[in-house]
Amino acid sequence: MEFRRYFRLAAVALAFTGFAGSANSQVKDRPLGVIELFTSQGCNSCPPADELFAEFAAQDDMVALAYHVTYWDYLGWQDKLASNDNTERQYAYMRAFGSRSVYTPQAVINGRTHVNGAKREDVTGALDNLAKTGQAMNIDIKITENPDTFTIDVGAAEGPSSAAHVVVVHYQAPQEVDLQKGENKGRKVTYWNAVTDLHTAGMWHGKAQRYELPRSEVEKKGGCAVLLQAVGKDGLPGPILGAAVVRRPVN
Repeated sequence: MEFRRYFRLAAVALAFTGFAGSANSQVKDRPLGVIELFTSQGCNSCPPADELFAEFAAQDDMVALAYHVTYWDYLGWQDKLASNDNTERQYAYMRAFGSRSVYTPQAVINGRTHVNGAKREDVTGALDNLAKTGQAMNIDIKITENPDTFTIDVGAAEGPSSAAHVVVVHYQAPQEVDLQKGENKGRKVTYWNAVTDLHTAGMWHGKAQRYELPRSEVEKKGGCAVLLQAVGKDGLPGPILGAAVVRRPVN
């Protein structure tokens, strides 16, 4: 996938043992996990997943991102939150997992496994299992809010580590949609953290490194999260090693 670059991430590689900034200005964010929900307003099995996802999205210790896809639009309702980039990300995961097809509602957990996004026990079970097997978030990411920038400090790996992409994801504030056509006609659903843009904005090579995001660019786009994600030689998305919310959207 070719990600749109709305702005360049100014990266300063640092070999340091601590992170800059005062304790009051920094937020350490090693979440319990990352849930990426692939959903559609035109899918009649998605509303229960959207409702469950809203609970995860409201948690401060979780990074939850909703990717609305386009391939159910033909059923009679065009998902206004969907994009081709979101659909392509799901297809990229399909190839990475060795699957033969895509589906909704699909919840990808930590970039490592996928489950039915409407089943609470499947989502929480996957999170628990990944934590028990050492596949939870294992790289610290700290966010410092400055007058003109958000500083992102990515920690060092404890042992040998491959390079990973610093992926910046922008998403919208919760919004209620009145579905007037299609399989969900008559429903009003509140959609949380609908992704509007994501792009690889830098590289991490296992050592502590600092990046800066222009504050003005972040604030005008709603919410923003950072994923530290391994990418295979084939360009397909891999395990998410660390994540943090840069800014939660203002309702």
